[in-house]
Amino acid sequence: MVIWQSALALVALIRNKKLSPVEVTDAVLARIETVNPALNAFCLVAADQARAAAREAEIAVMKDEPLGLLHGVPISIKDVLSTRGLTTTGGSRLFADLVPDADALSVARLKAAGAVILGKTNTSEFGHKAVTECPLFGVTKNPWNPALTPGGSSGGGAAAVASGAGPLALGTDGGGSVRVPAAFCGAYGFKPSYGRVPGREGTPGWAHVSHVGPIARTVRDAALALDVIAGGDDRDRQSLPSQAGSYLDACEEDVKGLHVAWTPDLGYARVDPRVVEICGDAAAEFESLGCHVEVVNPGWEDPEEMFSTMIATQFYAAWSDRLPEAEALMDPTLVKFIRRGGAVTAREYIRAVERVDAYWREVHAFLERFDLLLMPTVAVVPFAAGQAPPREIAGERVSVLGWMPFTFPFNLTGQPAASVPAGWTGEGLPVGLQIVGRRHADATVLAASAAFEAARPWADRCPEL
Repeated sequence: MVIWQSALALVALIRNKKLSPVEVTDAVLARIETVNPALNAFCLVAADQARAAAREAEIAVMKDEPLGLLHGVPISIKDVLSTRGLTTTGGSRLFADLVPDADALSVARLKAAGAVILGKTNTSEFGHKAVTECPLFGVTKNPWNPALTPGGSSGGGAAAVASGAGPLALGTDGGGSVRVPAAFCGAYGFKPSYGRVPGREGTPGWAHVSHVGPIARTVRDAALALDVIAGGDDRDRQSLPSQAGSYLDACEEDVKGLHVAWTPDLGYARVDPRVVEICGDAAAEFESLGCHVEVVNPGWEDPEEMFSTMIATQFYAAWSDRLPEAEALMDPTLVKFIRRGGAVTAREYIRAVERVDAYWREVHAFLERFDLLLMPTVAVVPFAAGQAPPREIAGERVSVLGWMPFTFPFNLTGQPAASVPAGWTGEGLPVGLQIVGRRHADATVLAASAAFEAARPWADRCPEL
């Protein structure tokens, strides 16, 4: 079926005039019409604009014009990224009618590469929590079990990709928001190095930790998308210069001889035994790929306090002027988070920033010994949609972020990190394995992801909706 074709396959079929961009777009829009009532993955379906773009793409093919890397490929955009002519709400009632007059840089690059924008996918309000629910558009459901959450905050995009509603989704990741939903939805999520995709895009409150990254059904599709959106831009002085070579080509690199560390808990996390078992088995696969795998305890401190202090303070600076007048329109958990930031002193904020620098030095020293670090992506399996995340794991009480202790640390350090489907539980729920690389080693993470996918392919396993 067209809806389950990879982006790479679609590009080849379209270029060879064996498949029309219009046929592809119509098939995906029909799939969205079928699954979205149950999943609420899309908060805006731009059917007319998508069909118009697909017609233009078809004309370009028939005229043998130069074609972009994603020519005719449908893609969805998280509703925190600006899209010209389409509402960009950030999942907030405060911006329910906001229609930007310019695209985010990553979106502009996708369009320039010939991608067809399907619409906007649901998010938590301003992406402030790692589940996908907001006062404006409600709760998004997991394709593997619609009673459960897809995670978040890019959960709309992950649910779309996993359910066949487009091969690619563009998300943002400030603490795990690409990797968590990829793990919960059985998809591949890639958080590039900080600055790899320029623009500092998304809503305010995520300075120095937010990354724009793809969610896909295959590693190579994500790499293809990264080839399009990555590269420096002087409008963002923190953006990184382009790396030599192609990220898609990097997926062909040999991983034999890499030194790989595996940790089930970082020394302080509590993890569901099902997750440990599945991820441990997946980590062992790297031995068969020719890597040297070592079980480790990195010995780092738990960075949750410093992370929460920094982000709450930034959210207070960004949104406190909306309180108390607009409080009734906002998610209560967001209001609570903003107010927490208001209680942080300048001294406490600066000390948190200094602790992050010290934390990075620890991580850097550790990864001088290893090329990659493997761990679970999330400490639990998907839980009930619309409910608070679990505060107890394996019989022990955990902190607010205790269910996702493995993702946000690498937003603080800015390293590349990916979530690959490690396997499924006996109940048929996906579990993700996180692959973390050295600073700026995006290509190595993609190569390891592709090697694991070749050994244990997952893209043919689709949810029954």
